[in-house]
Amino acid sequence: MQERIGPLHMLKKLAVCALGLFVAAGAAPASAQVEFGSGFSATGTVTGATDYVFRNISQTRNRPAIQGSAELSHEVGLYIGTFASNVAFPNTNARQEVDLIGGYRRTIDNFTFDIGGTWYTYPGYSEQPGQYQLAYAEAILKLKYELEPVTFVGTAAWSPDFFGSSGNSLWLEGGADWKTPLHDIVISGRIGYQWIDNNARFGAPDYLAYSIYVTVPIAYGFSVAAGFYGTNISQSECGGLKVCDNRFIASVSWTF
Repeated sequence: MQERIGPLHMLKKLAVCALGLFVAAGAAPASAQVEFGSGFSATGTVTGATDYVFRNISQTRNRPAIQGSAELSHEVGLYIGTFASNVAFPNTNARQEVDLIGGYRRTIDNFTFDIGGTWYTYPGYSEQPGQYQLAYAEAILKLKYELEPVTFVGTAAWSPDFFGSSGNSLWLEGGADWKTPLHDIVISGRIGYQWIDNNARFGAPDYLAYSIYVTVPIAYGFSVAAGFYGTNISQSECGGLKVCDNRFIASVSWTF
């Protein structure tokens, strides 16, 4: 398993890169998305968080993260996007993650399905003797059903060779978002399970992940969120590290 820790100058560089990408796409602070005409539109988010967890395991060794994402989509349902964050895996020189995302998303009445894939990459990482390649790809299916004021969500993700060359993996997750009548505050809950073919290479056993968090919209695309994220992995099963421990995370985001 790996962790990643980004120094302050790296966080600043990532933030500037993300903002630069958004500006290049024509971002405007007061709009929900940028319309280009001919059915194309773009949206993006910049986030600062007290930790970066992926399926509830810290990717920054319990340290803060600055992240950016952007997506270009067409009205027919096709989209491409990217995500970037600082990371810090123990005993590796991986310090950033840059993901490439693409797929097809369609909404029919209250039901939305999203069929896509993500290529997770770690620029600058070079494997040392005894280490494995970190980059991997996943095929991902996301389902959403809106039954106001509750939205039910589900995700299935499969990789033929998961993080750290750990073989076949399967992630299943379900949950719900409740949009409360109080200032459109959203309360969310998720529960998921991760299966991994080669647990020794991954650095942890198959595990259960669970979370509950609150998102509060502010204005002009800004929002704040806070929540509890946990797994059933003990510290001894996590290589003696605290990256699998239960934790509280807070974040602030700006979306256009």
